[in-house]
Amino acid sequence: MRNSETTPAATAQPRRWLRIVSITLVFLVVILSLLAAVAPGLLPASPKLDEDARKVAALVIFVASYLALAIGKIPGLNIDRAGVALVGAGLMVAAGVLSLDDAYKAIDLDTITLLLGVMIVVASLRLSGFFAVATTWFAERAKRPMILLCAVVVMSGVFSAILVNDAICLVLAPLVLDLTLRMGRKPAPYLLAVAMASNVGSTATLTGNPQNIMIGSFSQIPDTTFALTLGPVALVGLVVTAGLIALCHREEFTGTGPMTALKVNIHVNRVLVARALVATAVMVALFFMGQPPAKAAIIIGGLLLLTRRLKSPRIYAEIDWSLLLMFAGLFIIVAGAQRVLLTPDLIARVSRLHLDQVPILSVVTAVLSNLVSNVPAVLMMKPFVQSLPDHATAWLTIAMASTLAGNFTILGSMANLIVVQKAATRGVVISFWDHFRVGAPLTVITLVIGTLWMAM
Repeated sequence: MRNSETTPAATAQPRRWLRIVSITLVFLVVILSLLAAVAPGLLPASPKLDEDARKVAALVIFVASYLALAIGKIPGLNIDRAGVALVGAGLMVAAGVLSLDDAYKAIDLDTITLLLGVMIVVASLRLSGFFAVATTWFAERAKRPMILLCAVVVMSGVFSAILVNDAICLVLAPLVLDLTLRMGRKPAPYLLAVAMASNVGSTATLTGNPQNIMIGSFSQIPDTTFALTLGPVALVGLVVTAGLIALCHREEFTGTGPMTALKVNIHVNRVLVARALVATAVMVALFFMGQPPAKAAIIIGGLLLLTRRLKSPRIYAEIDWSLLLMFAGLFIIVAGAQRVLLTPDLIARVSRLHLDQVPILSVVTAVLSNLVSNVPAVLMMKPFVQSLPDHATAWLTIAMASTLAGNFTILGSMANLIVVQKAATRGVVISFWDHFRVGAPLTVITLVIGTLWMAM
């Protein structure tokens, strides 16, 4: 009896200390940033001392922000990744590392604009009922579990290549979950297919995921060049994805008879579906015609708001504003660190890693993506790409490796977390091991394929 009464207290004790330590460290980071800001006015004039103070503050803010972003939260505080990025950006300005004008200039508005435009298009497709119709259509024709799995992989991969994979997972995960439960199937393999295929499929295009969108803005690589280079990697990767999921969940896909999809009533607005599909087709065509992606996306997204059938606030509610905020904060944090920490000596040391060699660059990017997540990893790699002889190949390699590395663990990409969270709302648990036993070998295989392809 005594053990049962003391166990909760014993469990709570480490958590309480973790919260105390975490909040104390946050407090110290804030105090250090403010000291760096007021030091020039309190101490005798010393440019060297002021510069050193800013360097220390920038380093502490940068490391603390990326650590919190990698964990996804700060124990003891109710703050998410977007909040962490905003606080880090604010401290960079407060510490005098960047002026407010420099912070504004650090934000890549092309990336923010492109993301916003694509999110509006995805919201219009979802609210019109298109995704529900597409999912049901595939399910009615998938007579066996393996066919259904392949359909989910194709649908998630293709839609993610056309639009942003995080948004696609937000839409498809609930639909696939509901469909598999109604059909009496185990949802986990099919939900893993949604997450992993969205990561793999998004490798193919500049608009497939947030990190590719940033790379497109940084590198100015044409959409056609990007798709022709990485499209084959994504295509082979989708085949490997379906095969590995089927292999790891053999009990779901072997020895089962034909399935019957239950008929359900779906609310569809045919006019809105038609408008959204035409808008999507025009937007993609403009991308491949060489129009600036941000320009094409925001114009098409804006035109989709001109309708009497759908209130604009419903579309606004579908937009991931926190993701846009996180991007803005990250741009400022990296710009601050780059200004005071990225010395010629540091660049020379990193160049000795031979990042101009595709295999090495691929491995470094993949490891970094799993340490701090793929979007921050791309931002961290940006300064070092400038010193490489072939910028285009370097950026394509980083896009491939950072995206495919997202399948390694649940924490590897936002798409994975979205699917796991949506599954949990219906009582379906996808554990770390459930994901890892498929995601780890999938990551290794697809990275080898992508690296060999880029090195050819």
